[in-house]
Amino acid sequence: MKVNGKVIVVTGGGAGMGRALVLELLKRGAQVATLDINEENLLETARLAADYKDKLSTYVVDITSREAIESLVDQVKEKHGAVDGIINNAGVIQPFIDVNDLGYDKVEQVMNINFYGTLYMVKSFLPELLKRPEAHILNVASMGGFLPVPGQSIYGASKAAVKLMTEGLHSELMDTNVGVTIAFPGAIKTDIMKNSQVEREVSEESAGREHKLTTAPDAAKMMVDAIEENAYRVMVGNDAKMMDRMYRLMPKKAASIIAEKLKR
Repeated sequence: MKVNGKVIVVTGGGAGMGRALVLELLKRGAQVATLDINEENLLETARLAADYKDKLSTYVVDITSREAIESLVDQVKEKHGAVDGIINNAGVIQPFIDVNDLGYDKVEQVMNINFYGTLYMVKSFLPELLKRPEAHILNVASMGGFLPVPGQSIYGASKAAVKLMTEGLHSELMDTNVGVTIAFPGAIKTDIMKNSQVEREVSEESAGREHKLTTAPDAAKMMVDAIEENAYRVMVGNDAKMMDRMYRLMPKKAASIIAEKLKR
């Protein structure tokens, strides 16, 4: 589905990949409705998109509130007339803590935002998408959704749930007008740790790899390209592509490599 002239809803549009997705879609001629829980961040996104202000609407919404998401559908339709696509990008990581030591409050927060937030969006907007001549859903999982990352096991579980739900949706919607894509970003240069209120010491080696990270604008281009190509899946970043291949061939070895890197 070409995004030019389409109405796309983007979650987590106040920062990072979400903001980059909003800007990329606007550049390609789409109308965008974006939501985020942080009003200040949304205002900054709107400022950066000032040249497209007539095509952008913003909403301060808690994605974990099913009622808020359900009511958002009519708000977007009233503003833009229809909905042609959704990009479920909003997400948080967990503190770098083993499952044994992670509190249930954090477990529930991660699952509620990453999985249930995505589910609420899909369930709320899919009836509208099915009415359109063509439509698309892109859900953002993570490299951590197919590859175990010690200290991020619950985050990985939430993204693995997004992965399988999205692949199931693809099969269920195969004979409809709605395309479905699952995205697997690797390490992206964003403020997700800060926005997730997670702290972690960064080694000199890790700091040295910072410049090699995929940028948010590049990640956004890959994901919007995937929508326009109706791709089944998209690996975002060279690290995601490499670890996907390795994990398919040598799953235990790939898991060990990640575990060793995190010890440094």
